[in-house]
Amino acid sequence: MARKRAEKSPADSIPLKHADRSGPTQQTLLELADQRGLFEKAKQKQEANDRDAGRRPRPAAAAQDADADADDEDEGIELPPLAERILETMLWSVSLSVLHFTLDVLVQHQYSPDSVSWPKVCIRTGQALLVFGMLFYVLHLHPSSPTLLPGLPKRFQPILRQAIFFAASVCAGCYLIHITNTYGYLAVMKQAPSVGCLWVWSVIELDLPWAVLSLAGAGAFIWQKGYSIW
Repeated sequence: MARKRAEKSPADSIPLKHADRSGPTQQTLLELADQRGLFEKAKQKQEANDRDAGRRPRPAAAAQDADADADDEDEGIELPPLAERILETMLWSVSLSVLHFTLDVLVQHQYSPDSVSWPKVCIRTGQALLVFGMLFYVLHLHPSSPTLLPGLPKRFQPILRQAIFFAASVCAGCYLIHITNTYGYLAVMKQAPSVGCLWVWSVIELDLPWAVLSLAGAGAFIWQKGYSIW
């Protein structure tokens, strides 16, 4: 038995076609407003209101700059240089103290896995936080503290900082290699975390060529002493 065909709905009789994407054929509201001078009248009205309120009319460019500055102020609040320096010091000192905590736990776990003293580890981490906080506040280059040594010309201040961190990097790296290959486990457990953190921080503060040179110095020390890295 043949099925009956469904009856067509009224919508089926409407022809389908693409939407008209051509431009407007009549004047838009903006064009009508510009033609009648509404924008100029609004500008004159605003200037009259400013004069009545005792405000000096601003040029269009100045108004746009002021609006842009207001947007920038809304996007972020600029902190004073000293506050930025303190916050940066806190961030780095906490990071270095966490590294000290990690190295301390790893060294104790290597030499004495069954007797890790967590209270002592936490105390040493707090001490490292204070020490690295003071060192970072004094030695790290910041716009609020461009002078490290009073009396030294400004152009030599970055060179002095790089020299200090280069010497600290070479000395800390070589001394860490020396104690881990020569001293007993008690000396390594006591000194290795602090010296290792100082070495890492010094290398980070150095420019790339000086950092590579300091690491090459540590490698030369290993080769000269006949130590093995395996």
